[in-house]
Amino acid sequence: MTHPFLSIIIPAHNEEVRLPHSLEQVYAFLNEQPYTSEVVVVENGSHDQTFLVGQEFARHVDNLRIIHLDESGKGLAIRNGIFASSGQYRFIADADFSMPVEEINLFLPPACDYDIAIASREAPGAIRYNEPSFRHFIGRVFNLLIRLLVIPGLHDTQCGFKCFRGDVAEDIFSYQSLNGWSFDVEVLHVARMHGWQITEIPIHWYYFPGSKVNILRDSVRMFVELLTIHRNARRGDYDRKS
Repeated sequence: MTHPFLSIIIPAHNEEVRLPHSLEQVYAFLNEQPYTSEVVVVENGSHDQTFLVGQEFARHVDNLRIIHLDESGKGLAIRNGIFASSGQYRFIADADFSMPVEEINLFLPPACDYDIAIASREAPGAIRYNEPSFRHFIGRVFNLLIRLLVIPGLHDTQCGFKCFRGDVAEDIFSYQSLNGWSFDVEVLHVARMHGWQITEIPIHWYYFPGSKVNILRDSVRMFVELLTIHRNARRGDYDRKS
């Protein structure tokens, strides 16, 4: 399949338990769709059997690729997945699939006709389930910093579900430099600078224990990365190259 309509890209770090169930959901959904598709799982620096579990699942389905990276980092995994895929639309998804898989179609034509559509837990109509209050509070503080320092107007840049038109993805991810959690902010900032249209899609989002994010440690690291994005933008690192 040279250019499927949809590529789903799943970063997977130490996800041997959750990955099979998520892939079962994804393929049950894709098998009911009229469009062509592929799934790319990027296992990055796991210490468990994620890569082998993914390979075993790939023996039983079509159009599933399992990529191994020695280094960890969600941004690194996503960038590799973007350039390993070839869909007209590239949808990135967390391995726990905390959004109902059926809502993927909300991000695609004809339901959505934007260059980039990002899942939002804050847009009107979105519902959060079971999220601890402290986690929600820290997330809102971080989003305020994002809007003040980097991207005004977007109220949830950190939800793990985003859809890019293929040519848009290849443009903005070629400028990505951050390999950690703040890669979302960086690529969306590049998208804004390059004039691509971004919309927020309200979703139903479920909190599952076992998140890889350490709220206090990673919040400090992500704040430093916001300053890095701000600095990179000021010195022209994200300016569109001819």
